[in-house]
Amino acid sequence: MTAPIETGDIAEFEEEFTNSATPGRTPLVIKLLVAATFVVILNETIMVNALPALIDEFKVTERTAQWVMTSFMLTMAAVIPLTGWFLQRVTTRAAYATAMITFATGTALAMVAPSFEVLIAGRVVQAAGTAVMMPLLMTTLMTVVAAEDRGRVMGQVTLAISVAPALGPTASGLILEAGSWRLIFGVVLPIAGLVGYFGLRALVNVGEPQVSKVSWLSVVLSAAGFSFLVYGLSKLGASSWSETSGYIGIGVFLIAAFVAYQIRLQRSGTPLLDLRTLLRPTYAKSLLLMSAAFMAFLGSMLLLPLYLVQLRGLTELQAGLLVMPGGLAMGLLGPQVGKVYDRLGSRVLVIPGAIGMVVALVLLSRIAVDTPYWQLLLIHVGLMACLALIFTPVFTIGLGDLPPHLYSHGSSLLGALQQVAGAMGAALLIALMSDRSDSLAASGSDPAHAFVGGLEWAFLAGAGAGVVVVVLALLLPSRVEAPEGALAAH
Repeated sequence: MTAPIETGDIAEFEEEFTNSATPGRTPLVIKLLVAATFVVILNETIMVNALPALIDEFKVTERTAQWVMTSFMLTMAAVIPLTGWFLQRVTTRAAYATAMITFATGTALAMVAPSFEVLIAGRVVQAAGTAVMMPLLMTTLMTVVAAEDRGRVMGQVTLAISVAPALGPTASGLILEAGSWRLIFGVVLPIAGLVGYFGLRALVNVGEPQVSKVSWLSVVLSAAGFSFLVYGLSKLGASSWSETSGYIGIGVFLIAAFVAYQIRLQRSGTPLLDLRTLLRPTYAKSLLLMSAAFMAFLGSMLLLPLYLVQLRGLTELQAGLLVMPGGLAMGLLGPQVGKVYDRLGSRVLVIPGAIGMVVALVLLSRIAVDTPYWQLLLIHVGLMACLALIFTPVFTIGLGDLPPHLYSHGSSLLGALQQVAGAMGAALLIALMSDRSDSLAASGSDPAHAFVGGLEWAFLAGAGAGVVVVVLALLLPSRVEAPEGALAAH
């Protein structure tokens, strides 16, 4: 058995982990974190195809079964804002171990769940571990990779944060062909265990932890506020407006209180989430752009499979396989997009990508009851390719605008707003589609054409979010100057 890395060995491994001066070289610490992030983020969508089996086994309604995904999203939104403080307080190895052990524990609990309530508890624990990984990856990347090479490395990160959710339904469809829904967790658990074990053996700490007190009032306000907001958004179209608006209103109020309290705490230097990140103009624009893009991205991810399964009669596995090339295209383009960003900056990528995204969504709004599958495939691949032109440069330029002491807070805020924007986009587009379909059906349209009519409005709404992305893309600079203390280009 290979001996574990001792303290004295760390120095000789530092070059391998943190050297970014050599062009085209990715530090090993980033490779390990990308692998772990891919595994944990895959689980955000991996239960999509298992809902019918859960309804049958636990005798729950469709609305109740949706909590398998809603609970994951709620937990992510509640926990991510806390990670800015957490990542500054602990070492890289401690944060990684916490995330992977928590995720593996939740996976094991979900696999053996004797009841639906225990399954939900397992998903909550899974999500708590997942919530730490992406901010940890982003913060470490910004710390150890020089500015001249960040685009290429961030492109590799795109593989984890965009391809994993896209592959979740396909992976679950393949697994469900071989066995029960429990096998999904049975496959994920040993993979997570191996990634966690070998990653922890090889990881070295990056940076020094800072000891600070935690504001428990901030924790409560943040967790409750984001939970109420995401839950309210997830109920759009499924509950009365008075009930939905109540949850959303409570969430907005608590988040506003959280923001006000963080501003007050910034005077003493101990905020849970440092909102001085929003004073950096390029970061603030990037945050808004990514939120609008994620609304359209995750909303369209749900709409197309619904059309393929409910209207065209494909199985969940067939629908997953049809949309899989788009997810793969986004991930494979990421590193190439990053290299172009390193040479030419953001505008030559983000502006054409945003325009192409709007065009693709408008084309999707024109699909009919019998649109050929090859056309759907090409449009979807084009949409995902355009999103790859957006995500990698915007992640890089936005976080690159921050000074090093704000990296963890910036990546945490970005992750939290992604969850909120994704929930909002999915809920609004599905609600819009349902309302339009019901209206057309009531006026005499047959069910198939009513469904397509609702789909048209939903994709056009996604295109509207894309127009916002175009406007913000025009306001982005091509590059930002590295703030004082950042790892600059060589």
